[in-house]
Amino acid sequence: MKRSRMLRMAMVGLVSGLLLGTVVQGRAEPKLQNGDVARGKALFVRHCTGCHGPEGGGDGYSFLRGPDPANLTSPSTRKTSDADLIKAIHDGKPNMPPWKTRLSEKESRDVLAYVRTLAK
Repeated sequence: MKRSRMLRMAMVGLVSGLLLGTVVQGRAEPKLQNGDVARGKALFVRHCTGCHGPEGGGDGYSFLRGPDPANLTSPSTRKTSDADLIKAIHDGKPNMPPWKTRLSEKESRDVLAYVRTLAK
């Protein structure tokens, strides 16, 4: 009886740990709805290539002051979460204007989908 109770407690602990891990992992980065890569490319060409360059390498327009445009093909971009990239698109960065008033949520996800293809 003691052995079956210990086995039951171990099983409850294992299942609880798995459930907790799933919940915590789900909170780590909320999944954004996928965007349309083709539409994202068209938006990127129209709005972003001036600074980020035609291939996203950060080789577009250079500023006299402040940081250079981000190289969107870099490993650091690949490691950046979708939520952080969407935040950068919406809120802007130094020398990058906020796009939340110019791009819809869907358009921002489309641009993000295209940017993800650059960092591969």
